[in-house]
Amino acid sequence: MERESRASEAPPAAAALFAWGANSYGQLGLGHKEDVLLPQQLNDFCKSKCIRRITGGGGHSAVVTDGGGLFVCGLNKDGQLGLGHTEDVLYFTPCKSLLGCPIQQVACGWDFTILLTENGQVLSCGSNSFGQLGVPHGPRRCVIPQPVELLREKVVCVAAGLRHALAATVSGMVFQWGTGLASSGRRLCPGKTLPLFLTAKEPSRVTGLENSKAICVLAGLDHSASLSDAGELYVWGSNKHGQLATQAAFLPVPQKIDVHCFQNEKVTAIWSGWTHLVAQTGFLWLRA
Repeated sequence: MERESRASEAPPAAAALFAWGANSYGQLGLGHKEDVLLPQQLNDFCKSKCIRRITGGGGHSAVVTDGGGLFVCGLNKDGQLGLGHTEDVLYFTPCKSLLGCPIQQVACGWDFTILLTENGQVLSCGSNSFGQLGVPHGPRRCVIPQPVELLREKVVCVAAGLRHALAATVSGMVFQWGTGLASSGRRLCPGKTLPLFLTAKEPSRVTGLENSKAICVLAGLDHSASLSDAGELYVWGSNKHGQLATQAAFLPVPQKIDVHCFQNEKVTAIWSGWTHLVAQTGFLWLRA
């Protein structure tokens, strides 16, 4: 439960950041590439900074601080750190190319990064081998964040999977790009024509969500999800591990998860791992 704030309280102290686990590319920001078994504090990084968001990809990490600053570290062979080069980085380093462009959210894919600015613009960097940067005629990789020009409406949320990305706009539309889900779809839905958004290398509107207003999107290894303002959760893509709560092996278009799965409560927040989903609920009155 959040604590009620009061004007008389002292300002919050600078955040403490801890890291542990796999560290083959320096993604923990500790200055080396050795795996770490116990949480270690990054003493120098968080001085005088408040952390807004933390996220990680296949081998890189990103932190957004209050004020919209972006710090990155780890694997960078495709320029996914957006630093203008392709050398791995062992310490959290500011992305200087974004100075004067405050970041609201970062989504780290396997070898690429999607950035959402505070004014609702989407940027991307890293590998573009599968169209995951949303720049169809761009290079195979990009080392400096570039605008996803075809997203012309203000964006409120972004997500990144293995080789695909999503964005939800202020009006509630969902766009997807990158061909990461297409191979699974062709294998598991033989003889069926896949919808354009599964094969597009540029932002393509996700069909099947026309009657809902999306407020959040998520991506896993090869699945996607969208949460509506009515607390309805839609899912599509691979169901190899049962993450879509259906009997189908693959959902080519979004399918709403029945509210009874959530004990007749609306979904208020969702999180996605590589092959699983987690939902938080709140009570929803059902009409007779």
